[in-house]
Amino acid sequence: QVQVVESGGGLVQPGGSLRLSCEASGTSGFVFASFTMGWYRQAPGKQRELVARITSAGSAYYGDSVKGRFTISRDNAQKTVNLQMNSLNNEDAAVYFCNRIGPTGPDLGWGQGTQVTVSS
Repeated sequence: QVQVVESGGGLVQPGGSLRLSCEASGTSGFVFASFTMGWYRQAPGKQRELVARITSAGSAYYGDSVKGRFTISRDNAQKTVNLQMNSLNNEDAAVYFCNRIGPTGPDLGWGQGTQVTVSS
């Protein structure tokens, strides 16, 4: 059983920054470094969308709306994947989730996520 726990959300003013963290834990057979990990978000009334993902080799992909503002990184020794979010705007407000990305998409149960609120 593999689980992820997200943290780091909060209230930030437009233009501000937040750093989200996701810690993965699981059975002894779970090799975190072998998997692509991703950050998703879901705003009220909208579908969950992929924000960024990072492969086992460290290659990153970003959604168009966050390119140049967000940076995804991973620490395989700590089994964490982080999302540095800069220049936040109202459209970034959402619950952010992380997940492992398998051949057909996210393949772990969703955690509770972490709420990001952007407001002046």
